[in-house]
Amino acid sequence: MGSHDHYLRLIRKAFGVDIVVRGGVVMVEGQDENVAKAEQVLAEIQSRVKTFGRIRDGEVESLLHAAVGEREAIEAGHEPIRVFYRDRVIAPKSKGQEEYIDAIRDNDIVFCVGPAGTGKTYLAVAMAVSAVRDGMLRKIILVRPAVEAGEKLGFLPGTMQEKVNPYLRPLYDALNDMMEFGQVQKYIERDIIEVVPLAFMRGRTLNESFIILDEAQNTTAMQMKMFLTRMGVKSKAVVTGDATQVDLPTGEVSGLLDAQRLLKGVPGIAFIALKRGDIVRHRLVQEIVDAYERDSIERDRRGKAKSL
Repeated sequence: MGSHDHYLRLIRKAFGVDIVVRGGVVMVEGQDENVAKAEQVLAEIQSRVKTFGRIRDGEVESLLHAAVGEREAIEAGHEPIRVFYRDRVIAPKSKGQEEYIDAIRDNDIVFCVGPAGTGKTYLAVAMAVSAVRDGMLRKIILVRPAVEAGEKLGFLPGTMQEKVNPYLRPLYDALNDMMEFGQVQKYIERDIIEVVPLAFMRGRTLNESFIILDEAQNTTAMQMKMFLTRMGVKSKAVVTGDATQVDLPTGEVSGLLDAQRLLKGVPGIAFIALKRGDIVRHRLVQEIVDAYERDSIERDRRGKAKSL
């Protein structure tokens, strides 16, 4: 039921039903269709609690989105991602996320494009941590363009590490959600985990590694080629980005978009497109993405009308 019946309140609001709990029995009243949907969500919550020992608010909201048709439901029993925290397992919360995880398991290179909040980076880091935990790969390399518009590090104060750390912070945040802080530091010191700016990747060959390039929409075509050709034997690479947030100078082709054009159909390379229905952050994130998309469409329409 959640803390102070929080989950029940969410279900009531989503389906317009009344829910009463007495003596361990849940009674749902309302229109037949809505009662059936509420029952479906309650049954799934119960199933997940039995399987994983707990359920989180985000998972309940995901189930509600699927039940009301805003998000395609995921298959029951999808294999979760196990990380270092014993009581934490990470599972897809949408059909798109499910396809993304399956693509990473089945391919050596995966490109994932989607708006903010769809779990592109978080799920990739989870898969990397799981691969090292299970001994499938020996190293995790997390890569980002250090400065989104051209990597002009000289404008930042401090040492080189202090210059690039702010841009790599989202990757550290994901790691710290899946491993103890001390363990993350130990793995970094032992060179099992590297968090590096893209510019430092040139000239390397990476074997038995899980390599993630984040914010890839802000790489140039040559940078993308350089990154992809770092792969050695028994390695996986995941490239994530949001095609609507390219910060490159005007006229510069995004390496992410260029790779989509050149590599579609190459065996062993998968392309996954996550959509607004896959957003799993705070519910307002989806509203924000929608608002900006509407504004962009309207500006394009006005621009075309003016040119005519």
